[in-house]
Formats: sequence, C-alpha cells, structure tokens
Amino acid sequence: MNEKQILKKQIQQTELQIKKLTLHSTDSDVCSDLYNSLILKKAVLKKQLEEAEKNKVIEKIKSLIPHKEKLICDYFHSV
Repeated sequence: MNEKQILKKQIQQTELQIKKLTLHSTDSDVCSDLYNSLILKKAVLKKQLEEAEKNKVIEKIKSLIPHKEKLICDYFHSV
C-alpha cells in the first residue's frame, strides 16, 4: 500500500471510532477527552493526505515564480 491509501484507511478507522464515541462523549471527561483527541487526529490525518496529494513539481515551480502580494492599501489607491 502507498502512503495515500494508508492515510485514507487511518482516516476511516478514526471516523469509525468517532462514531462509536459520539454517544458517550458527554458521559464522562475521559470519553470527552478521547473524542476530542480523535477529532484532532482526524484533522491531522486529513492534512497529511492533502499534502501527499499535492503535486510536488507544480508546487516547486509555483514557489520559484515571483508573485506580488497585495497590501490592504492597494485596495484604497486614490485616483
């Protein structure tokens, strides 16, 4: 399995655990903390998957091309 497939499988497993804990997340502090940590873990896994799906070559090219950042004062340029 490649990295993307592993991350997708981990996200699915985390979602399953979250579904199971949803009913008990208000029962105790331990369940609530575990629920919150699983939500955080899922977010981290999704971000890692997003990074893995990016095309590295295109990202390198984009970083090399200079671009002018807009400043807030550019929107209020007087004529």
